[in-house]
Parts: sequence; structure tokens; C-alpha cells
Amino acid sequence: MADGMNENEKLNSIKVCGMQFSYEGNDKPPLFYDFNLGISPGSRCLLVGANGSGKTTLLKILAGKHMVGGRDVVQVLNRSSFHDTQLVCSGDLSYLGGSWSKTVGSAGEIPLQGDFSAEHMIFGVEGSDPVRRERLIELLDIDLQWRMHKVSDGQRRRVQICMGLLHPFKVLLLDEITVDLDVVARMDLLDFFKDECEQRGATIVYATHIFDGLETWATHLAYIQDGELRRAEKLAELDELRNSTNLLSVVESWLRSETKLEKKRPVDPPKQVQKTSPFGSSPFMSSRHMAYNR
Repeated sequence: MADGMNENEKLNSIKVCGMQFSYEGNDKPPLFYDFNLGISPGSRCLLVGANGSGKTTLLKILAGKHMVGGRDVVQVLNRSSFHDTQLVCSGDLSYLGGSWSKTVGSAGEIPLQGDFSAEHMIFGVEGSDPVRRERLIELLDIDLQWRMHKVSDGQRRRVQICMGLLHPFKVLLLDEITVDLDVVARMDLLDFFKDECEQRGATIVYATHIFDGLETWATHLAYIQDGELRRAEKLAELDELRNSTNLLSVVESWLRSETKLEKKRPVDPPKQVQKTSPFGSSPFMSSRHMAYNR
């Protein structure tokens, strides 16, 4: 991983060079400015940061959902994640996020809350390997007779995950995908991801706020603050983790320091807006200055 992770690695599954990005119509500074990141094959990289730091946006950019700069700025498997639509259609690049839908090639988003069975959804994914499909159904403890409009969020999430993993991926982007799963389902799924990376050389980027058991699962960590990559290194070489009981306490200390810095930043006073009135400068008209001092 670049910026402290596998700097000598010439081939990256994910490579971001000098990326700049801001949402259209937003007058704020760019969310990402001269952003660089490299993730090597076989990595299981945790993407951590406070809410609003840019984790979800970064994952969507990597997934090709936002166009950023030229073809060489954001590359996945040495191809432009935005311009090369075959990355997603082939299943080489897979993205699982928080919405109850599954992206299926050019068909777009398929909702997962209609009156149909889990079997209808899962077996409707063309070209899937029956052996892999059965393994995922068993691993996620899915009842094929579930009606998708009647099941819980956690059960619906299991179906979504199953559908997203039916085709073997080379790069998998996960955005808080395990938040609705119970402990057993989550740990079994993490074991599955680990096997995918170790046996097939797949690459996973996982944004989460749940760190239980990830000290031994992840290989790398990338910490983002306000769109800036602050830390990017192998988890085994993280100094703070050597002196801490778990990863949660390490990340918590970073985020608390971040919060303290936010509180110390000076706050610009509200701009005074001069309003005109047909009644002139009547002493009975309330003023914005009075409102701010109440």
C-alpha cells in the first residue's frame, strides 16, 4: 500500500494518484485534494475515520460511481474504475453499501424489499457457481422461503450480501455492510473474506465502525480525516496497537483527538444581513444583533 504501505510494491489492485473531488454545486473546499492511495493484491484494508471524513465517498469513487479527473487518476486492476464499465459487469469489482439494492450491470439498481422470495433473488443472478452459491446460503444462514418485504433488516442484509458475493471478485469494496448482522454471522463472513484474499489474492477495502476481532483479520489500515489520508500502513506495524489492548481503543484515541482539534478551531461570527423595510428604521423593528445576543 502506498504512503507507508508496501511502497516497493509495483502492482496495485487500487491506485489513486493526485485525486481531487468535490460535489457539484458545493461551494466548500474540495473533499479530496491531491489524494494518493495504493492497495496491493491480497490486502484486507480497513478504512477508518469519523462520520463525514469521506469514507463512503471514497468507496463510491473507487466503485466508479463518481467521475474524477482523467482515466489515470483512479484505477482499479489497472483500469479506470469510472470509464471501464466491464469492471463491474464482469464481477471483478464489487461494491456493497448501505442501500437495500444490488447493482447488476447495465440493469441498474434492483430493489430488495418487494414481495418475492430470497430464492427468487439469489437464483436470479445469472452465471453464478452453484457450489459457491450453496456455500454462501449456508454461511449466511438464509432461508430461501423468506419473503423480502416481511423479513428483518438483518435477514434482508444477508440476502443482499449473498447476491453481491455470488461472482468471485478481485476487488471488493464494503461500506458498513455488517452493521445489521449478529456476531456469529459477522465473524463467519469475515472468515469467508479472509479465505478469498488468501486463496485467490482478492483485495478488500472495508469501511466500518465495528472493530471487534479485526486486529487479526485486517492486514492494512487507512485513516482518513476531512478527506485527507492521515495514516496508511500495515496493521502489524502500527505502533499504537502494540501498546494497546485492541484496535477500537487506538481508533477511539485518534477520533477523540480529532474532536478536540475541531473544538479549538475559531468559529466565524454570523454575517450581519442588512434588511430593508418599507417602514424605515422604526425602533419597534427587531434586529438580528438583538437575536444573537439573547
